[in-house]
Amino acid sequence: MNFWSYGWLILLVLCLFIMAIFFRILEGWFSRKFPIKGYEYRKKMCIMTEAEMKCFGILFQAVEDKYYIFPQVHLSSFLDPLAFGRSRYGAFRHINGKSVDFVLCDKRELSPLLVIELDDRSHERQDRRSRDQEVERILKNAKIPILRLKYGYTTDPIKLATIIEENIYKSSI
Repeated sequence: MNFWSYGWLILLVLCLFIMAIFFRILEGWFSRKFPIKGYEYRKKMCIMTEAEMKCFGILFQAVEDKYYIFPQVHLSSFLDPLAFGRSRYGAFRHINGKSVDFVLCDKRELSPLLVIELDDRSHERQDRRSRDQEVERILKNAKIPILRLKYGYTTDPIKLATIIEENIYKSSI
Protein backbone atom coordinates (compact mmCIF):
# COMPACT_ATOMS: atom_id res chain seq x y z
CA MET A 1 0.00 0.00 0.00
CA ASN A 2 1.26 3.40 -0.82
CA PHE A 3 0.83 6.83 0.67
CA TRP A 4 -2.11 7.77 -1.61
CA SER A 5 -4.20 4.80 -0.40
CA TYR A 6 -4.37 6.44 3.00
CA GLY A 7 -4.76 9.94 1.58
CA TRP A 8 -8.47 10.28 2.39
CA LEU A 9 -7.81 9.20 6.00
CA ILE A 10 -4.94 11.67 6.40
CA LEU A 11 -7.10 14.41 4.89
CA LEU A 12 -9.96 13.61 7.32
CA VAL A 13 -7.65 13.70 10.36
CA LEU A 14 -6.12 16.96 9.15
CA CYS A 15 -9.59 18.55 8.69
CA LEU A 16 -10.67 17.45 12.17
CA PHE A 17 -7.48 18.88 13.65
CA ILE A 18 -7.99 22.23 11.89
CA MET A 19 -11.65 22.34 13.00
CA ALA A 20 -10.63 21.66 16.62
CA ILE A 21 -8.14 24.54 16.53
CA PHE A 22 -10.72 26.81 14.87
CA PHE A 23 -13.35 26.06 17.56
CA ARG A 24 -10.81 26.54 20.34
CA ILE A 25 -9.88 29.98 18.95
CA LEU A 26 -13.56 30.86 18.48
CA GLU A 27 -14.36 29.79 22.05
CA GLY A 28 -11.57 32.02 23.42
CA TRP A 29 -12.73 34.96 21.32
CA PHE A 30 -16.33 34.64 22.54
CA SER A 31 -15.32 34.34 26.18
CA ARG A 32 -13.29 37.58 25.94
CA LYS A 33 -15.88 39.41 23.84
CA PHE A 34 -18.94 38.33 25.88
CA PRO A 35 -17.80 37.45 29.40
CA ILE A 36 -20.33 35.58 31.52
CA LYS A 37 -21.40 37.80 34.38
CA GLY A 38 -21.69 36.19 37.78
CA TYR A 39 -25.14 36.16 39.26
CA GLU A 40 -25.57 38.13 42.43
CA TYR A 41 -27.60 37.14 45.47
CA ARG A 42 -28.67 38.47 48.80
CA LYS A 43 -29.27 36.64 52.03
CA LYS A 44 -32.88 35.90 52.92
CA MET A 45 -33.98 37.00 56.34
CA CYS A 46 -35.40 33.52 56.98
CA ILE A 47 -35.38 30.24 55.06
CA MET A 48 -39.09 29.76 55.79
CA THR A 49 -42.25 31.71 55.19
CA GLU A 50 -44.00 33.28 58.15
CA ALA A 51 -46.58 30.46 58.22
CA GLU A 52 -43.83 27.81 58.06
CA MET A 53 -41.95 29.57 60.85
CA LYS A 54 -45.04 29.46 63.11
CA CYS A 55 -45.55 25.80 62.26
CA PHE A 56 -41.88 25.10 62.98
CA GLY A 57 -42.26 26.61 66.46
CA ILE A 58 -45.24 24.37 67.23
CA LEU A 59 -43.46 21.33 65.76
CA PHE A 60 -40.41 22.11 67.87
CA GLN A 61 -42.56 22.08 71.01
CA ALA A 62 -44.41 18.95 69.89
CA VAL A 63 -41.36 16.76 69.25
CA GLU A 64 -39.19 18.28 71.99
CA ASP A 65 -35.84 16.46 71.74
CA LYS A 66 -37.25 13.24 70.32
CA TYR A 67 -36.58 14.03 66.64
CA TYR A 68 -34.63 16.46 64.52
CA ILE A 69 -36.74 18.78 62.37
CA PHE A 70 -35.25 19.85 59.05
CA PRO A 71 -37.07 22.56 57.09
CA GLN A 72 -37.14 23.04 53.30
CA VAL A 73 -35.61 19.70 52.32
CA HIS A 74 -35.22 18.61 48.69
CA LEU A 75 -36.47 15.09 48.03
CA SER A 76 -33.07 14.21 46.56
CA SER A 77 -31.55 14.84 50.01
CA PHE A 78 -33.32 11.85 51.54
CA LEU A 79 -34.39 9.67 48.59
CA ASP A 80 -32.26 7.64 46.18
CA PRO A 81 -33.53 6.61 42.74
CA LEU A 82 -33.89 2.86 42.17
CA ALA A 83 -32.71 3.08 38.58
CA PHE A 84 -29.44 2.81 36.72
CA GLY A 85 -27.67 4.72 33.97
CA ARG A 86 -29.65 7.38 32.15
CA SER A 87 -32.84 6.32 33.94
CA ARG A 88 -31.17 7.05 37.28
CA TYR A 89 -30.25 10.54 36.13
CA GLY A 90 -33.82 11.14 34.92
CA ALA A 91 -35.24 9.83 38.21
CA PHE A 92 -32.86 12.07 40.15
CA ARG A 93 -33.82 15.14 38.11
CA HIS A 94 -37.50 14.33 38.69
CA ILE A 95 -37.12 14.68 42.47
CA ASN A 96 -34.26 17.17 42.69
CA GLY A 97 -36.40 20.26 42.10
CA LYS A 98 -39.08 19.23 44.59
CA SER A 99 -38.87 20.03 48.27
CA VAL A 100 -41.02 19.46 51.32
CA ASP A 101 -41.66 21.81 54.22
CA PHE A 102 -40.33 19.62 57.04
CA VAL A 103 -38.68 16.24 57.53
CA LEU A 104 -38.59 14.62 60.96
CA CYS A 105 -35.54 12.41 61.43
CA ASP A 106 -34.36 9.87 63.92
CA LYS A 107 -31.71 11.46 66.13
CA ARG A 108 -29.22 8.56 66.04
CA GLU A 109 -29.13 7.71 62.35
CA LEU A 110 -30.74 10.82 60.81
CA SER A 111 -33.13 8.47 59.04
CA PRO A 112 -36.24 10.24 57.68
CA LEU A 113 -39.32 9.16 59.61
CA LEU A 114 -42.05 11.58 58.56
CA VAL A 115 -42.55 14.35 56.03
CA ILE A 116 -44.75 17.26 57.05
CA GLU A 117 -46.32 19.58 54.52
CA LEU A 118 -48.03 22.79 55.54
CA ASP A 119 -50.96 23.27 53.17
CA ASP A 120 -51.68 26.95 52.73
CA ARG A 121 -53.71 28.59 49.96
CA SER A 122 -51.03 27.88 47.35
CA HIS A 123 -51.92 24.17 47.62
CA GLU A 124 -55.36 24.90 46.17
CA ARG A 125 -53.92 25.71 42.71
CA GLN A 126 -54.22 22.93 40.13
CA ASP A 127 -50.48 22.85 39.35
CA ARG A 128 -49.70 22.59 43.05
CA ARG A 129 -52.27 19.81 43.58
CA SER A 130 -50.66 17.82 40.76
CA ARG A 131 -47.23 18.35 42.30
CA ASP A 132 -48.55 17.33 45.74
CA GLN A 133 -50.04 14.12 44.32
CA GLU A 134 -46.72 13.23 42.69
CA VAL A 135 -44.79 13.92 45.93
CA GLU A 136 -47.27 11.72 47.83
CA ARG A 137 -46.83 8.94 45.25
CA ILE A 138 -43.04 9.15 45.52
CA LEU A 139 -43.07 9.13 49.32
CA LYS A 140 -45.55 6.24 49.47
CA ASN A 141 -43.31 4.25 47.14
CA ALA A 142 -40.33 5.02 49.41
CA LYS A 143 -42.39 4.05 52.48
CA ILE A 144 -42.10 7.46 54.12
CA PRO A 145 -45.35 8.76 55.59
CA ILE A 146 -46.53 12.28 54.89
CA LEU A 147 -48.58 14.41 57.24
CA ARG A 148 -50.46 17.29 55.66
CA LEU A 149 -51.34 20.12 58.00
CA LYS A 150 -53.83 22.74 56.96
CA TYR A 151 -52.54 26.18 57.81
CA GLY A 152 -53.88 27.06 61.26
CA TYR A 153 -55.13 23.48 61.80
CA THR A 154 -53.53 22.97 65.14
CA THR A 155 -51.64 25.25 67.44
CA ASP A 156 -51.62 22.69 70.25
CA PRO A 157 -48.20 21.02 70.48
CA ILE A 158 -49.55 18.11 72.56
CA LYS A 159 -52.25 17.30 70.00
CA LEU A 160 -49.71 17.62 67.19
CA ALA A 161 -47.27 15.31 69.04
CA THR A 162 -49.98 12.64 69.19
CA ILE A 163 -50.72 12.98 65.46
CA ILE A 164 -47.00 12.76 64.64
CA GLU A 165 -46.48 9.65 66.75
CA GLU A 166 -49.54 7.97 65.18
CA ASN A 167 -48.19 8.64 61.68
CA ILE A 168 -44.70 7.38 62.50
CA TYR A 169 -46.10 4.29 64.27
CA LYS A 170 -48.43 3.42 61.37
CA SER A 171 -45.52 3.49 58.92
CA SER A 172 -43.39 1.15 61.04
CA ILE A 173 -46.01 -1.64 61.04
